[in-house]
Amino acid sequence: MKTTNRRILLVEDDPNFGSILKEYLMINSYEVTLAKNGIEGFEKFKKEDFDLCLLDVMMPYKDGFTLAKEIREKNETIPLIFLTAKTMKEDVLKGFKIGADDYLSKPFDSEVLLAKIKSILGRRVAPAVVESDEMEFAIGDFNLNAKLRLLTYKKEEPVKLSPKENQLLRLLALHINDLMPREKALNKIWRDDNYFTSRSMDVYIAKLRKYLKADSKVEIFNIHGEGFRLVVGV
Repeated sequence: MKTTNRRILLVEDDPNFGSILKEYLMINSYEVTLAKNGIEGFEKFKKEDFDLCLLDVMMPYKDGFTLAKEIREKNETIPLIFLTAKTMKEDVLKGFKIGADDYLSKPFDSEVLLAKIKSILGRRVAPAVVESDEMEFAIGDFNLNAKLRLLTYKKEEPVKLSPKENQLLRLLALHINDLMPREKALNKIWRDDNYFTSRSMDVYIAKLRKYLKADSKVEIFNIHGEGFRLVVGV
């Protein structure tokens, strides 16, 4: 009987490494489509449905970061894991700003990669961020419609938030002028509390601060070692 294995798009310009990694993943019951560069990878992504993307960063014609941005424009939620020979902090942060779920530096242990894939694909879609069913919030001169993921400043055109931006701002709004514990957000939104998810959340906090800077009364404070506070002044 045919099984429905999870499907992975692997984009890797090293043909030997790409073939070996593809075979390893297939042995572990994943269906894998291999592309040799970013251009080919995006064409395959548009034509097929995948559950996760493994993207090499350093590739000819189109690098992994550019490819990831194009994938994110088509699908905001598909998991992305970057594979790279570079370990610079700036590159790691750049990957998370694009929306990476994880990041592995070459050479890496294939069992570690497999564990990360299983963990990411095994996460259930996060339930309602908290028990409250409240979806409309006034945040200073902003209005957040969490159901539609729309953030509106006064009478200006609304901004469409990404799913994680929306969940995070909603959680902050539910704790408005109070502490939102870091661990609570990581576990409810990212479904995990580790170094990488913590750095990813910091990137999203920075994005929300940019959205909210139009209203000087609204500010997100970092409470060191504890979490964040969304404060609305008078």
